[in-house]
Amino acid sequence: MKLGSRRVYSGRIITVDIDEVRFPDGSVGELEMVRHPGASAVVPFVSDASSDDPQILLIKQYRHAANDFIYEIPAGKLDGGEDPKVCAERELREETGCTAERIEHLYTFYTTPGFTDERIHAFMATGLKHGESAREHDEFMSLETVTLSHALELIQRGELKDAKSALAILFVAGFRLGK
Repeated sequence: MKLGSRRVYSGRIITVDIDEVRFPDGSVGELEMVRHPGASAVVPFVSDASSDDPQILLIKQYRHAANDFIYEIPAGKLDGGEDPKVCAERELREETGCTAERIEHLYTFYTTPGFTDERIHAFMATGLKHGESAREHDEFMSLETVTLSHALELIQRGELKDAKSALAILFVAGFRLGK
């Protein structure tokens, strides 16, 4: 149970608080907590998701923390209490230029609950229509169309290292498509 909190950092995306908490055994201590507004991520299907080996869009994006370009699915943070589905639609459009006939919620998960309250809402998008992207000034990426089986191989070989993307792709393959 949180007894108190003090803000030690406020940034563009995150804040950091020191929370005083009562633990389950009754003892009291302090925990550093990274506060994040949450995010949405979307697995975009280029071809019919029910086909034998459907195609999906992956982003290969430069990430400073990884000091490399890494494979990801389109994703971004929720803006001011934004509905997660609206965020998924917006991020799909901004990062890929695509809109979808249907966006279906897959799963909501905590990214790293040991130190952050960030939750990501994962979706799958079908019936894509291509248009113009509207990337932010600090987004350096390219789009790659791959088969679902190839994306799964990238995960298995450790080449797709982004956890939200791996989880969403594995979830859709295992629980929605039964691949």
